[in-house]
Amino acid sequence: MSRSGRLFLLMDALRGHRRPVTAAALADKLGVSERTIYRDIQTLAGLGAPVEGEAGVGYVLRAGGFLPPLMFSADELEALVLGARWVGQQGDDGLAKAAANALAKIATASPRDLRDTMADTSLWVPIEGAARVREEFMAPVREAIRHGHTLRLAYRDGSGKASERVVWPFALAFFEGARVLAAWCELRVAFRHFRIDRIGAAVSDGERYPAQRQELLRRWRAELGIEPGAPAAGQKS
Repeated sequence: MSRSGRLFLLMDALRGHRRPVTAAALADKLGVSERTIYRDIQTLAGLGAPVEGEAGVGYVLRAGGFLPPLMFSADELEALVLGARWVGQQGDDGLAKAAANALAKIATASPRDLRDTMADTSLWVPIEGAARVREEFMAPVREAIRHGHTLRLAYRDGSGKASERVVWPFALAFFEGARVLAAWCELRVAFRHFRIDRIGAAVSDGERYPAQRQELLRRWRAELGIEPGAPAAGQKS
């Protein structure tokens, strides 16, 4: 492996940890000696990488710091392009635009311009039906989740019964044919799921709900008996 290739792999390894990781762990992952890791850490720091830490303690990338230009393998580029194209078909113009902008930033921040390579990627997401279903409440729901704000919903369940809900939204699932909000419902005093296409109104008063989003997510997973990242079964609203 070339030294430059090893440096990029070391950066990838550091990006994968939010807490300091020891030189021994990094050496084991990259298949090199700890002495090599110490030298490479010094080289990255000299190039401007925001690496913090010390021998015997561990190393971590400082949040918000400058990162050197990125290099991607062919598989990584295809994964990025395919993911962006999938997002573009999910009925949320804000996310679709953000995905396209992110690809453009990645392409121009790389050591060589990758825009043509990305445009020529032959992996596509088929469009189901005549056009994408556009769900106008996707953006406000995502914003409420991001900021931990309560939402007032006008909702109709599968049988058409209408109700008014105040919910604490914490997750949004992209199922095939449906987008489903997971939230704590003040009316039911329990976790509930709400299909976005059955929402008639979604208004946030800008107030934070009295819980941590990650704690709600943890309790929800425990209640449903699912592992992180696994799809959840539907639940009545």
